[in-house]
Amino acid sequence: MKLAKGICALVAGAFFAGGAVAQDWYVSGSAGVSFQSDSDNFGTTGAFTTGDIGDGSTIDVAAGTDYGWTTEFDAGFAVAGEAGARFGQGFRAGFEISYTDANVDTHRDVTLGGGPIGALDAAALAGAPAPLGVTIADLVADGQGDITSLAFMANLYYDLNLGGRIQPYVGAGVGVADVDVDYSPSGVVIIDDGETKFAYQFKAGATYKATQALDLFAEYVYRATDDIEVDNALFPGTLEIENQQNMVLAGARLNF
Repeated sequence: MKLAKGICALVAGAFFAGGAVAQDWYVSGSAGVSFQSDSDNFGTTGAFTTGDIGDGSTIDVAAGTDYGWTTEFDAGFAVAGEAGARFGQGFRAGFEISYTDANVDTHRDVTLGGGPIGALDAAALAGAPAPLGVTIADLVADGQGDITSLAFMANLYYDLNLGGRIQPYVGAGVGVADVDVDYSPSGVVIIDDGETKFAYQFKAGATYKATQALDLFAEYVYRATDDIEVDNALFPGTLEIENQQNMVLAGARLNF
């Protein structure tokens, strides 16, 4: 949190205190690949009774029972746009809007009350009165759905090798991300919810000075938010979802 406050102060200072000495302004656009990190989802249930666990019986689950599973994601895409200003001495700052989308690949290792339940009939989670003939593990292995994020970030950069044709840079930013989560394995909606959370990111990249007015750049971005807390649509309970991304983007920057 101290780091976040420090970045906010530096970005705000660059824009509002140093705005009068900005050397030039720029706008940029970029696109690339987003690698959503696996999420160890965890939460607690409300009180409910399962469906048939496969032998004609059910389980009464007490409120506050722990449950969770791990979700893996396919590679997704990312697009971003930024407007900012340079302030000399290698510093620049910008406000960025970006969107990412990654499809669910699979879910695995479902637990309830600290123990694995993947071998139970899927009717237990679906609340069905008769067995469905497929296990929970098989049902969730067919990962459908996605996780999307619309982020608004304030970034601070430091450019190296000023005056050179190729200029490496590093950057960091803070802001908020509106994250939507859809977990629908085998078409069964378990999570369809979202939350807006504090976000932070770190960047490393390089700029190629094509002309005085046009820069081409490529960058690596690590972005994370606080855990996303969502409601379970299948049975009473909440779930916390980890949200971390590694992105590789390329784009162009117009200088004014």
